[in-house]
Amino acid sequence: MELKELVQEIIDNSHSDVAVVVKRFKDNSTFMINEYMVFPSASTIKLLIMARIMKEVKEKKRNLEDKIILKDVYKCGGDGILKELNDGHIFTLKEVITLMIIVSDNTATNILIDMIGMDNINCMGKELGLTNTELRRKMMDSEAVKMGRENVTTAKDLSCILEMIYNRQLVDCEYSDIMLDILKKQQVTGRLDLYLPEDILIAHKTGDLDNLEHDVGIVYHPRGNYLICVLTKNVSTNKYGREIIGEISQKVYNNINR
Repeated sequence: MELKELVQEIIDNSHSDVAVVVKRFKDNSTFMINEYMVFPSASTIKLLIMARIMKEVKEKKRNLEDKIILKDVYKCGGDGILKELNDGHIFTLKEVITLMIIVSDNTATNILIDMIGMDNINCMGKELGLTNTELRRKMMDSEAVKMGRENVTTAKDLSCILEMIYNRQLVDCEYSDIMLDILKKQQVTGRLDLYLPEDILIAHKTGDLDNLEHDVGIVYHPRGNYLICVLTKNVSTNKYGREIIGEISQKVYNNINR
C-alpha cells in the first residue's frame, strides 16, 4: 500500500476532519489530503505573525534587540508564562517572538499583534500567496469568537510557510535561519513526535482548541528530511486528536524513505 493510502486509512478510521500535507525534500515528492479544507488555525497562525515581524526587522523598522516592558494590561489567559510574571520585566523582541513560538505564549502573541498590526500580518499572508489564512482576532478573545471572528488556515498554506523557511526563502536566508532555529526549540510536544524516536529533531508549531489539534513542522529524518502538516478538527477528544497526529506522523516517518 502506498504511503498516502496508509495515511488515508488512518483518516477514514478517525471519523474526524483531518488534513495532511507531506513533502520529502530530497526529491520534492509530495502528497496531500484535504489540503484546502479550512480549519480554525489555533496557534499555528503564530507562524505568520513571526514571518511578518522578521520582515520588519529586515526592513530596519525594528531590531531583534528592541526592549519590550511587560505590563499587566498585556496579560491574557491560555498558554504561556508571561501572564505569571510580575509587571516590569524587560524582554528583547527576539525573546518575545521565541516565547510566542516555543511555549505558544498568548500574551507574547498579543503584544506582537498590537505592535505590528493585524492588517500588516494579513498583508504578509497575501504576499506569501496564502489564500485561506487570516488573522481575525487576538488570542483568547472570546467575544470575537462568539461573533464568528475565528483565525483560519489550511494545511496547504502552512506547508507553504514551512517550505519557504526550510529553503531559506521566507524574508531571506538570515531570517529564515533564525525562524528555523526558534522552531527547533519547540517545547509543546506530544503530537508529531508522540510515537517517534525520543532523539528525533522536529522544527514545528502546534495548535489546539476544544476538539481540535494541529502540528506542522520539519522532521529531520536520518535518511532525508521532510515537511509534514497534520490538522484535525471535530475530534472526539483532544487526546484523540493528538493520537491521530501521532499515528499519521509515525506512519510517515517509517515509510517515507523506503
